[in-house]
Order: sequence, then C-alpha cells, then structure tokens
Amino acid sequence: MIEILILNLKEGTREEFHQVYVTQSLPLLEKWKINVVAHGRSLHDENTYYVIRLFKSLEDRQILEDTFYGSEDWKNGPREAIVSRIESSAAMVVAPESLQNWIDIIER
Repeated sequence: MIEILILNLKEGTREEFHQVYVTQSLPLLEKWKINVVAHGRSLHDENTYYVIRLFKSLEDRQILEDTFYGSEDWKNGPREAIVSRIESSAAMVVAPESLQNWIDIIER
C-alpha cells in the first residue's frame, strides 16, 4: 500500500519543518520500520509538504502508525516541533498497481 500525505504548513514554517523532519522525525520513522520512500517541498506552494510511505497492508499501516505515534520516542522527540507547524493534512492510501497505470502513461 502506498500512503500519500499532503501537509499544509503554517505560513513561513516549511524550512523549519523540513529540517526537523529530516534530522529528527525521519530517523525515528526508520527506527520504527516505517518506510518513507519520498518526502519534500511542493513545487506549487511554499507552505505545502508531501510524504510518501509504503506499507504491506492497511492492517500493517494501522499497527505501525499506532505503535510509532504512541511511542515515547515520538511524544518526547519531534512531535511538538512537527505538529505545531501543521495547519492541516490529508492522507490517502492506494494500491501500487493504481499508480503503475499513471507511470505507464507518463513514460509513453
């Protein structure tokens, strides 16, 4: 399963968010076995950030996220620095084959 997160950040906080995400959050996600395959700044808006993560299944996603976000590592680590910069967010989960059709079209 591919999870795509769109984070709308508070105005002027994207660079700070990115630094905290890369230096603190990403290493923790890796430690907790959450597979982040891409992340970064949106090209269309200076306050938008994306994160793309892979999971084996919806159940795996739920278990890993519950475990990670309930951990002391997260709560006592970058949680406040990350959450305080997010205005709103949206997540969607799609099967990999859904995206493969788009990749095929782009490559033509």
